[in-house]
Formats: sequence, structure tokens, C-alpha cells
Amino acid sequence: MKTIISLVLLALVCTACEKTVTLDYKVNQSKVIIDGNITNATGPYFVKITKSLKLIETGTYPTIDNAVVSIRDDAGNRETLTPRGNGIYQTASLKGVPGRTYTLTVQAENQTYVAQSTMPQQVSFESIKVEEVVFTGETEYNLIPVYNDPMGKGNNYRFVVSVNDKLINQHFIQNDEVKNGVVNTLRLEINDDEVKLKKGDAVNITMQCIDANAALFYKTLMLIGDSGPGGGITPTNPPSNISNGSLGVFSAHTIDTKGVKL
Repeated sequence: MKTIISLVLLALVCTACEKTVTLDYKVNQSKVIIDGNITNATGPYFVKITKSLKLIETGTYPTIDNAVVSIRDDAGNRETLTPRGNGIYQTASLKGVPGRTYTLTVQAENQTYVAQSTMPQQVSFESIKVEEVVFTGETEYNLIPVYNDPMGKGNNYRFVVSVNDKLINQHFIQNDEVKNGVVNTLRLEINDDEVKLKKGDAVNITMQCIDANAALFYKTLMLIGDSGPGGGITPTNPPSNISNGSLGVFSAHTIDTKGVKL
């Protein structure tokens, strides 16, 4: 009987000790997000500036529309970008040239953010090889971007894939750390749970030759959980090449697009 009474008293004590715990979110401050690209294709080029949300906030990222944004290259060219609204800033005459280094400067909310990116020399995107694999009675399709990696290590590639004009929200990164100076035979690791390729699908792949900092950013995104091109910042932020604690990436890269019908 004493045991039963003791258990009842313990339950009452534990119930009486319940209290509401308020979490302190002060360490999770909103940060500036900068996403900028320059390519070897004819401009204009764009930089988008937004702000991240605190953990207790929901909704879309607020935009910054009153920043001062400029880009210069190591050939002496410099341009201040024109604001277009919705956090978008646009170039007018700047040209993307392989081999040049571009410096982005953003002045926003009394802070200055700086990033640099060197556009690699373009590696020719030859074609898309399609492999049909029959597994348990179903046909699966492997996509292999065919390109000849040049001799000399340090080449990095990013691939943006769309199927039937719909963008696949995954990041695809390759490099020459293991296979250098040979024709690529590695397939793109498409998540079959999200994208099921089928006969008749129209596939477009854009190959980007990117520098090491951009490759690290996108590779980290790929490893910690894909949110896709333009999909936002993940809970663990990848290493940005932009100074002063900004999130995002500034990338100068070449582009080439190929298409194939399965």
C-alpha cells in the first residue's frame, strides 16, 4: 500500500513541475543572401539580393531593392548594375570572357559585401549519352554528359537539368580529382524518387565550367540536401565566396546546352 501511495505522490509531483520553456532565437539573425552569375553568353547578367528568415518566421525571403551593386573585371571594365525590382540588379554592357576574374561589390543595409570569381576556360560539351538499363522489368535511363576533360587538374563542372521544360531541383557536380584528362563516363546521379525518366521525355542539360569556390558551394549543397537551382539556403549553409557573412554565391562560368529525346 505504501508503494502505491508513493507512486501516486511521485506522479503528482512530476505533474506539478511542468513548465513552459521559451527558446531564445536571438542567435538566428536574418542575413543577406546574394546570388550572382556572369557567363560567356551574351548578357545582361543578373544579381539577386534577398534576406534570410529567422527560425520563428515563415514566408518568402524579403528582397533588398535599394542596394548599390557593381561588378569589375581584371581587364579594367567596371559597371554599376541597374535595379529592376524584386531584388534583381542587371548589367548593361559588361561581357563575360573566359580567363577573366570578376569582382562583385554590394553595398546594402550599411554593410559592404565583396566576392570574386574567375571564369574558367570552356570545355566543349560534346553530347548526352543515354544508357537504358532494364531492372526488374522496368527500363531506367542514365544520362552521361560527354566531354573531354583537359590535362591538368582543377576542372569543375556543374550541370543543370530539365525534363520536358521542367527544372530538376537537384545539384549535379563533377570534377577531375579521380579521372583527369579523359572523356567523361560518369552519369548524373538523378534522384529516381523525385524524377522518373520515361520514353519520349525531352531532356536538356546545361554544362557549366565553374571555379573551385563555386564548386565547393554547390557540392556542399548537394551533400547536405538538395534544394535545387535557386531553391534557397539549407539549414546548414554551404561555404559562400562572399565576404562579411553573406549567404549565397557569385559565379563566373561558361555555359553550353545540349538536348536529347529518350
